[in-house]
Amino acid sequence: MPGCCGHDAKFEGVSDDYKRRLWIVIALNATMFVVEMAAGHLANSQALQADALDFAGDALTYGISLAVIGASIRARTNAALFKGVSLLLMGLWVFGSTVYRVFYVGVPTAEIMGAVGFLALLTNLASVLLLVRYKDGDANVRSVWLCSRNDAIGNVAVMFAALGVWGTASGWPDLIVATVMAGLFLSSAYQIVRQALAERRQMIEHGHVET
Repeated sequence: MPGCCGHDAKFEGVSDDYKRRLWIVIALNATMFVVEMAAGHLANSQALQADALDFAGDALTYGISLAVIGASIRARTNAALFKGVSLLLMGLWVFGSTVYRVFYVGVPTAEIMGAVGFLALLTNLASVLLLVRYKDGDANVRSVWLCSRNDAIGNVAVMFAALGVWGTASGWPDLIVATVMAGLFLSSAYQIVRQALAERRQMIEHGHVET
């Protein structure tokens, strides 16, 4: 992976076009959090609720990303570290609540899961298309891309879960998908934190004293 200094400098988000795209994606994520959380409760779906939580986390972290664009390396890596830890906590929450649901078995409503999952997938595909041009930036920018990618993958998984629930009349496909999504949160958290710490080390090695 290229370094963050010199000729291999990564895109840091300082672009009006990138900022406009982020505002659109924030609005999409905030809207889908409300829709999907309500649908998750209505359908008794852990996978939908996990995906809704991801939407909420994304809306928050995209706002943080906007706030630190153009700031010092220290500020941007701090923001990326915060987002990485947030993803870690979300993953642990989903794991824990899924384990709880194993002992509180209820069959989700497959039709609601499928319909809302499809709507969320369209929303996230739009976000991915808006951001794909900027997927290889610094830790702050890359964390935005990883969150959007996670959402699209998560929505495909929710639709498979809905199909599994419908075909088996069991809640297990929903719980399995929720667990997979939790693992995806943890994997992305690791990637974001690792890149942020690497950029922090490079800052120190090159003698930057930004605060």
